Amino acid sequence: MMQIINKRKYFYVISGTLVAASLVILIVWGLKFGIDFTGGTEMKVQFSAAVPTNAVITDKLSGLNLDSLVIKTAADGTVNVDYRASDDQLNRDVFSKIKELDAEATQVSTDFIGSTVSAQLKSSAIEALILAVLGIALYIAWAFRKVSRPVASWKYGLGAVVALGHDILITVGVFVLLGKFGGVEVGVPFIAALLTILGYSVNDTIVVFDRTRENLLKAGAKEDFEDIVNRSLNETLARSINTSLTVILVLFALVLFGGESIRYFSVALLFGVTFGTYSSIYVASALLVTIYKFQIKNKS
Repeated sequence: MMQIINKRKYFYVISGTLVAASLVILIVWGLKFGIDFTGGTEMKVQFSAAVPTNAVITDKLSGLNLDSLVIKTAADGTVNVDYRASDDQLNRDVFSKIKELDAEATQVSTDFIGSTVSAQLKSSAIEALILAVLGIALYIAWAFRKVSRPVASWKYGLGAVVALGHDILITVGVFVLLGKFGGVEVGVPFIAALLTILGYSVNDTIVVFDRTRENLLKAGAKEDFEDIVNRSLNETLARSINTSLTVILVLFALVLFGGESIRYFSVALLFGVTFGTYSSIYVASALLVTIYKFQIKNKS
């Protein structure tokens, strides 16, 4: 049997370093927000013939020096051209450049996303993340209500929330770096990815916690809590790694071949699932033992 829990201090150092680094670069550099959060123009264009690639359209518009230019091709063949500007003359220049690629292209719509809407969207995204985390914590506390020895059920929820915060902060840190050095912007799909990460990561954590609960009920007071948690981790380790590995392989394929529109959504999930698996094994369960040891120390 692998001794995982008794090496928890090393994992705390690794996780603490990654989270601290993510927080520092988030404060210093911040995320690079797309027009979903900053406001801008979304032009929808219908081409009459074959739709040019995103690279061709981007190259054609390069002379206009559009800030935060994003090209997205929809399933119906229309192309969304998004950029951080709201000047009517600039909009006409953009469409004029597109007409050079296809003289019969039509402008389906041109919508302006105002700063007020963007600020509200940003606020709603933060609220959604906070509510999701609180909901997960409350659910875990309720689900483990029958296991109050030697750690109270609400502390299982606390451990899960810390692990979730760990996964989200590191993923955000990765996108701060991508924004700073690669110009990658975040929008609504990034928030959707973070919410997906929350759901996936807590699923792995609950599997380990549930096995710990089963082993606690079987062992009673005969076995040390740290040994029970370590045994539970070993019993679920292969399942956690194998399940996550299949998801990671699919996400790698999406990053490489999935197209520009979902590439960074897939990148966010890739990092989130990877660190979510790590935190479920090496952080969430280890925190239960740390809480238990702290309780013993206080009593003594």
